[in-house]
Amino acid sequence: MPFSAPFKWPGRRVGRVWWSIVALALTACQVTPPTGDGAGLPTAIALITEPAAAPTSTEPPLPPTATPLPTATATATPSPTPTPHPMSIAAMRAREYPGSDLVIEQELDPGVNYQRYYVSYLSDGLKIYALLTVPNGEPPETGWPAIAFNHGFIPPDVYRTTERYIAYVDRIAQSGYVVLRSDYRGHDQSEGEATGAYGSPGYVTDVLNGVGALKRYSAVDPDRIGMWGHSMGGYITLRSMVISTDIKAGVIWGGVVAPYPDLFARGTPTPGPTPAAGTPGFRGGWRRSWVEQFGTRDENPAFWDSISANAFLNDLSGPIQLHHGTTDETVPFASSQTLYDQMVAVDAPVEFYAYEGDNHNLSGYFTTAMNRSIEFFDLHVKGQP
Repeated sequence: MPFSAPFKWPGRRVGRVWWSIVALALTACQVTPPTGDGAGLPTAIALITEPAAAPTSTEPPLPPTATPLPTATATATPSPTPTPHPMSIAAMRAREYPGSDLVIEQELDPGVNYQRYYVSYLSDGLKIYALLTVPNGEPPETGWPAIAFNHGFIPPDVYRTTERYIAYVDRIAQSGYVVLRSDYRGHDQSEGEATGAYGSPGYVTDVLNGVGALKRYSAVDPDRIGMWGHSMGGYITLRSMVISTDIKAGVIWGGVVAPYPDLFARGTPTPGPTPAAGTPGFRGGWRRSWVEQFGTRDENPAFWDSISANAFLNDLSGPIQLHHGTTDETVPFASSQTLYDQMVAVDAPVEFYAYEGDNHNLSGYFTTAMNRSIEFFDLHVKGQP
């Protein structure tokens, strides 16, 4: 139903959000699958329906005018079109993300009702590895619905394909979805350099090529693909959904989803330490490098908007469901609150679940949050409530 006034749910109100009491805490981005669930479930803030497109009008032709006699004039030399910054949404939309055929590298131990494979595909000429799950049985006539799964930050030299996020992937896979969890470039056996997500387009490129690979996979319905992301993976999910039209719905847990340059909504967009000589500012130094080159947000809002997915929310490819613990010490709750407020302001379809007292991994209410995520995918991706 359309948002018209703040809902008055039992609980405590901060800004727009009414919370029910949720509890417990666990670890940050490096995930150990939680098992507990609590009482007193938090409530969705709002679901905004997509507004109808405004009609366009056709301008009538101008009346004919007399043709003037030619005069000798100097021909102006056209100025070259500026090259968009590689992190700009325009530059990323201009690229293609065909992926490639998925290659099964190894068959892994199966899940309860699905098969697991170690697979690979191509992205920017790099061989990217991934975990693939496929439901048992005969696929529907159009193919299985699929979820591109984007993990949060794990040190690339520590990351392993078959570790972490096991319970998360398992719940989605058991629900009748093909799941592809990509190992971003430079992670585990994937080729390329792990340049980080926030200052380089590489990880988003790998994920979008993974979507391209899913579309080519005969067991998948190319018109029923969703995306799930946690933490840094939430940043990748939001960004992917304003670049590609292939993603029907997105679910983001504890996401880094505030606009540049204060992505974490910490209120401190101050540049960090100067990067070491020779580095392109793609890792921790991207903020300082860009402030020095383009100016602060106040000095050059056009640049910062050009690279922020938040400036393109009218172009989202589908609805988004947000989940965030209020005591998240890794990504502040304000990050999701900021995105929610921005989406409401432009009538973009969004749900927001706030979990009072829960942590970055929603460990206290993992089951509740995962149930809501799957119900959302069933409605908007699978096509059945």
